[in-house]
Amino acid sequence: MIYSTDGIKGGSGKSTIATNLAIILSQSSKDVLLVDADDQATASSFTGFRSKTKQGGIGYTSIQLAGKAVREQILRLKEKYDDIVIDVGGRDTTSQRAAMSVAGIFLVPFLPRSFDIWTLKSVVKIIEEMKIVNPTLKAYSFINRADFRGSDNKEVEDFLKEEKMLVFIDTPIGNRKAFSNAGSQGLGVTEVKPVDPKAVEEFHKLITYLTSI
Repeated sequence: MIYSTDGIKGGSGKSTIATNLAIILSQSSKDVLLVDADDQATASSFTGFRSKTKQGGIGYTSIQLAGKAVREQILRLKEKYDDIVIDVGGRDTTSQRAAMSVAGIFLVPFLPRSFDIWTLKSVVKIIEEMKIVNPTLKAYSFINRADFRGSDNKEVEDFLKEEKMLVFIDTPIGNRKAFSNAGSQGLGVTEVKPVDPKAVEEFHKLITYLTSI
């Protein structure tokens, strides 16, 4: 499967989702390619740090691509890997559209209490345009950095459920320190010590849903 973590606004945690997705998929004895197609190069920086701190290797292959090369190179490489995870920037760019043209799953995290939600119509417009190029593309939304209490999660959830082009997944990822603690060490949330069982459980629910599609 080719996954693309996307959106048109930065700060929603796309790179955290992409790197953890690549790590957990690779832990299932899969050959995984992580493609950094974001100008900020967060996934590449994370991988560089991981290569220095993770004994026994990083567990996946990582490359950096931009523009039309995202589509061209992934089409050449897709038969060599079990799964490909593409991390693109939070803007409507050539790189993002190139990723969507080859992806099977387009994954968009939304934050509660955020202006991200007002980008929904713009995201849907891009999906509609790219499904002409890639009719098999499946688009999903979910709540990232979810609140532990209050009504904000429910309000965002109800809003996202109204949009049928972007299917809502009820697998919220909580706003947990385990993710930032893991990232600062070049680790996935399943690897950092001490283990946060809630964070691991939440991410595994997302993975289980995605891999069952």
